[in-house]
Amino acid sequence: MEREATFREQAPAGRLQRLEIAVVGGPSRGVLHTPKGVATRVGSSVDSGGLTLNDPKVSRQHCEFRVLSGRIRLIDLGSTNGTWVQGLRVRDVDVPPGAMVRLGDSQLRVLQRDELPTLPLSTSNHFGELLGESAAMRAVFALLERAARSDATVLLLGETGTGKDVAARSLHAASTRSQGPWIPLDCSAITPSLFESELFGHVRGAFTGAQDTRRGAFEEADGGTLFLDEIGELPLELQAKLLRAVETRAIRRVGESRERPVDVRLVCATHRDLLRLVNEGRFREDLYFRLAVVEVELPPLRERPEDILLLAERFIAKLRPGVDASRLLTPELRARAWRGNVRELRNVVERQVVLYGDELFADGAPPEARRSAPPGLRKDLPLKEAREQSLLAFDTQYAAAILAETGGNVSEAARRAGVSRRYLQRLLARLGSTSLDDDSLG
Repeated sequence: MEREATFREQAPAGRLQRLEIAVVGGPSRGVLHTPKGVATRVGSSVDSGGLTLNDPKVSRQHCEFRVLSGRIRLIDLGSTNGTWVQGLRVRDVDVPPGAMVRLGDSQLRVLQRDELPTLPLSTSNHFGELLGESAAMRAVFALLERAARSDATVLLLGETGTGKDVAARSLHAASTRSQGPWIPLDCSAITPSLFESELFGHVRGAFTGAQDTRRGAFEEADGGTLFLDEIGELPLELQAKLLRAVETRAIRRVGESRERPVDVRLVCATHRDLLRLVNEGRFREDLYFRLAVVEVELPPLRERPEDILLLAERFIAKLRPGVDASRLLTPELRARAWRGNVRELRNVVERQVVLYGDELFADGAPPEARRSAPPGLRKDLPLKEAREQSLLAFDTQYAAAILAETGGNVSEAARRAGVSRRYLQRLLARLGSTSLDDDSLG
């Protein structure tokens, strides 16, 4: 970690310059690679814009170099033998010009050349439903604003809760297809046996249970946008079928012989590291390159703390207009890691507003500054029983709120609550929940 900090201090600041990578050792020694853009991948099997090394110890997609805000960022892509700088194995680090990088038996020297034009930050603090004043988010807005002008396929990356689904909706709303259909589909929720039917539709009698002819997601999205969420969860055996539809923009319903052309703008999202999955043989390389025409990574909330108050104000405005968000956000909340990102912040804000309500905001004081008993506290009971009653009331309200938010989807509710599905099922059973059907509880 100390060595990594040294790299960051030595990295140049100010101008954004063009990368130049010289192979100074190994089987491909003598190769000089100058990327066309601000990022390039290195490996034994990369696209035409990357640096391909004839080294059996180098992974297919080994690492990536990016030039960001005048810094050269080196990211290992889950390689088998690792990426090494000055004797240290690194995953994500800033390196100075002239640094030596070792991949397998190959040694690279990172250089810089003439200045590149940079994509200016957006002047807006929002893009559709996305909100942020930080430089990281305004860089995202700049990419999305340009992507919205075209029909290029967009791949949204980022941790769970960073707002990839919101970005996808906003991209559709800002595009020329905004008047067309918006069809979202969660790839992780598709049963493999029904995958073709869900995406491409089927004709009557195509398989057991196909009593009627049905259009799939591609046809439903004709003239609009198809959003494939959690694309990284798609089983390998199904990826070839999706690749063909993406390449040809034509589909064939299950049980039908003729192809049907579809006019669809494709947007995909995942919290998975797709290049790592490519290296592990769990995601098709050709499908990845088809999907990553425009790649946009949404930053986690911990990397843009200046946006926390802005986001909290929006969430509170929907629940209790007029409440000062700065009073609700304690120093502890501002400093927390926010592992669940924007989604976690929204849930925390909503929970405090819903549970404490008028009693805690009546005098304008934040919840932690009040010492009066919370509403519903049974002071007529012994301490142990009163505590149990309070916990039961909280569990009931929290479970009801999060299930309402997810439409009764227990798996999604458990993921948002940060607990296992089985734990939430046991909690619902203990609370005597009867509001869910058997499929939701199963």
